[in-house]
Amino acid sequence: MLYTMLKTINSISPFSNASAHCDIPCKIYDPSTAQIAALSVIRLTDLLLEIGEKETLTLADHAQISRLTTEKESHAEKVKHEVRVMWGDYFKQPQFDVFPDTSELVHKIMLAGSGCKQHVNREKGESLLALVNEFATRFWETKGVKTKTVTCPYPPSLNVVYPDL
Repeated sequence: MLYTMLKTINSISPFSNASAHCDIPCKIYDPSTAQIAALSVIRLTDLLLEIGEKETLTLADHAQISRLTTEKESHAEKVKHEVRVMWGDYFKQPQFDVFPDTSELVHKIMLAGSGCKQHVNREKGESLLALVNEFATRFWETKGVKTKTVTCPYPPSLNVVYPDL
């Protein structure tokens, strides 16, 4: 019924056509968003672990645990989303020819992101960041851009791969 109604309206006053083939404008891909989200997962995990060290928890502590957990899981999902978009929209046969196991790497990132959502474990977050850094290295290499590894200037102060511009 809805289709018929829209078809009738379109025949009277045609809709403008719109099309898109990517989630974001072409050539605007950058793994830094996924890296920052992975760093956030680690930082949020650290904060959760700090609260867990307390002998007794206040109502405010319980509320903080809820907020931190929600954000940790949201950032882990953001990592997965950002990598999925780049893998699906940017990586094509020429990139897969250079890195034929990229789909396997992306699958590992998906599993690591899920692991970070399921657990409060810093090592899982560090593993996620390492995988995302590997993805970033590959991404920049397919663009002919050299990379450098630097320590991020904020907690958790871990190494991140950036383009060496």
